[in-house]
Amino acid sequence: MRIAEIFLSIQGEGRLTGVESVFVRASGCNLRCWFCDTPYTSWSPEGEDLSVEEIVAEVARHACKHVVLTGGEPMLFAELVPLAAALRALGKHITIETAGTLYLPVACDLMSISPKLANSTPSAEKHPRWAERHERSRHVPKVIRRLTDEYEYQLKFVVDTAIDLAEIEAYLKEFPQVEREHVWLMPQGTEVEQLMERSVWLKPYCTAHGYRYCPRRHVEWFGAVRGT
Repeated sequence: MRIAEIFLSIQGEGRLTGVESVFVRASGCNLRCWFCDTPYTSWSPEGEDLSVEEIVAEVARHACKHVVLTGGEPMLFAELVPLAAALRALGKHITIETAGTLYLPVACDLMSISPKLANSTPSAEKHPRWAERHERSRHVPKVIRRLTDEYEYQLKFVVDTAIDLAEIEAYLKEFPQVEREHVWLMPQGTEVEQLMERSVWLKPYCTAHGYRYCPRRHVEWFGAVRGT
């Protein structure tokens, strides 16, 4: 399994914000969001091939219950199944961060799904091949239904402009089983100033419509740097 980095930090997004966690970041992605904050796992994937045993040994170095399997897109790797099983055997709480376009029968305590809206598609002029592939692949309803049926979950939408809000409402109509308390709206941005500007109108919208507002605390705490 190609791994970009393994590190101890604090979860900055969603329902486990503030929880110390070991992050295992897979390198490789089937999408190409223009605002990807880990381009070293997507546009220019880096890392080394590690066995499940090597990954588990590195995680076990940290006396930490929570493990986040993230990317890139960790669901690309069949090794995720034995990896999650091995971590579960160690008594770890497992969060998997995924775009919700691929399915694997993995052990998981929290499926953190970040569906990709139209705002994520890269420029067709600059990246014509990826723009077409991304738009074709970014929404797979059958996978979303299966993940939300089988796992404890949260949905995190990246919001760039107010225009995105109507698309989120239309998106959720496809999944009436999803309760709004499981939905988090997160401002797009990798700088504190960008996040604050969007929070001015996004936070009140969440309050008014029953969603949870998702600040990107790790950006506030550490900045947009690797290993955080």
